Amino acid sequence: MPLKKTINDSHSRWMDADGPAADIAISSRIRVARNLAGIPFPHLLDQTKAEDVIHAVRLAVEDRDVSSKVGNIELSLLSEMSPVERQILVDKHLISPELLNSFERKAVVLRDDEVISIMVNEEDHLRIQCLMPGLQLQEAWDLVNHVDDSLERTLDYAFSEKLGYLTACPTNVGTGMRASVMLHLPALKLIKQLGGVLNAIGKVGLTVRGLFGEGTEALGDFFQISNQVTLGQSEEEIINNIVAVVSQIITQEQAARNNLYKDRREFIEDLVYRAYGTLKYAHILSYEEAMRLFSELRLGIEMGIITGIHARLLNELTVRIRPAFLIKLSGNDMSAHNRDVFRAELIRKEFSKLQ
Repeated sequence: MPLKKTINDSHSRWMDADGPAADIAISSRIRVARNLAGIPFPHLLDQTKAEDVIHAVRLAVEDRDVSSKVGNIELSLLSEMSPVERQILVDKHLISPELLNSFERKAVVLRDDEVISIMVNEEDHLRIQCLMPGLQLQEAWDLVNHVDDSLERTLDYAFSEKLGYLTACPTNVGTGMRASVMLHLPALKLIKQLGGVLNAIGKVGLTVRGLFGEGTEALGDFFQISNQVTLGQSEEEIINNIVAVVSQIITQEQAARNNLYKDRREFIEDLVYRAYGTLKYAHILSYEEAMRLFSELRLGIEMGIITGIHARLLNELTVRIRPAFLIKLSGNDMSAHNRDVFRAELIRKEFSKLQ
């Protein structure tokens, strides 16, 4: 059962750190927005109409031909999950925070490997997403396109020959595609070049978001680079533009790391080992502090300063130390202080296994 496994396991495929350029490009995401013809957009739906959309999507994903092409997928109602379970899906980047609003009218479709997820009745009737490790936008698009084509054999999409796919937000009209890459850019920040790099991104039609998408903070030096416009561009043009820009940023980050190690070796080694020591021995850690320390330790792992720790563990811990997963692991709600104590204990236990 995909949902039960997803809720109980902090690991997702995108965390494996085994894709191209995975030392800097943490993950690649393709998301397409689709709406059903003849039905108002989700913000205009009453409960009955929202349930009609969910029913139509359920029939589509349960179609034998679709499941044979797409894999083991399952639709789950958000109303049948606990608040903690819903938040875990957000923390694992499988649904957006916005899907939690008016959750009684919403659902999620998950494939058992969590590479594919579909949000139902978010801003649009369907938001089909593929999330993969490393820089794999083209591969993610190929999979999303395959899922989209399979569903379209059953679902009647709202489509205009002139405009393309019709969406609730005008910026998504056209391909309905949002493509993004999550980058880890600590060295550019340390040498104070990050601001200039991120400002330049906006001049080429891209935007920068935080760890959990629009309106969120860039914790742990993680930044999502994504397209702003979908109308007038093909899927391939959007992907090629992002890959070109991201590749340049990766080159700049790698050069910054090399220069730091060459010119300020003692400083960078001290930064990395202090982070490692704090994570290994601290008894109280806030999520924000833990993410900063993970960023500094990850930098040491990727530069070869620290061995015996895989970035995959840090990726997974970024979810496992979130408040929702801590509550699930402990079996009860906790104060902020108790979460900070439990978070530090969990990290210490994981690091003790590495000895």
